[in-house]
Amino acid sequence: MIDVKGITKSFGKLQVLKGIDLHINKGEVVSIVGPSGAGKTTLLQIIGTLDKPDSGTVNVDGVDVSGLSEKKLADFRNQHIGFVFQFHQLLPEFTALENIMIPAFIAGKGRKEARERAEELLNFMGLSDRASHKPNELSGGEKQRVAVARALVNNPAVVLADEPSGSLDSKNKADLHQLFFDLRDKFGQTFVIVTHDENLAKLTDRTIHMKDGILEA
Repeated sequence: MIDVKGITKSFGKLQVLKGIDLHINKGEVVSIVGPSGAGKTTLLQIIGTLDKPDSGTVNVDGVDVSGLSEKKLADFRNQHIGFVFQFHQLLPEFTALENIMIPAFIAGKGRKEARERAEELLNFMGLSDRASHKPNELSGGEKQRVAVARALVNNPAVVLADEPSGSLDSKNKADLHQLFFDLRDKFGQTFVIVTHDENLAKLTDRTIHMKDGILEA
């Protein structure tokens, strides 16, 4: 599902990634842990095609993304990869339902198809009664579940999450963590989650440890 080989990345004189080799299987829920500055987020952004490595190759869902043009990268990202961030990044002027539908519109899907998929996801999240609410009318946990639904609306092969529960209280953290596994079981996505949360890391199928730009054995 995800194959990363020989990835290096520097910012100026600082080498953040020092030759990363990583394979993640389809349907795995994998956590990446390590101290701040280890390179976790940089690796996630490269897997997600948001950044390019200085060297090495990235293959996601059978596609070598290293040689794609910016336009093809954007299309690939929209259709094959979902993103969940620490802070939900919902658009405040749109309802929960509309926020979820936006990536589907970008992918060229019609309103009826986009709405049906968004409603299916809201129902799965237990948020059908919040569909017409705007982000300022939702709790923190509800906002993050809407953000997860938005990441899933195009049925991506891979969902990448960067500290997804970092801004949530203990109850909402536990609910969100369980949600990832429920979604994997229902929709079959592969999840790669950067986290400092030890409880989440213990739940995942595999935990990858990073330190100083390399993967620890």
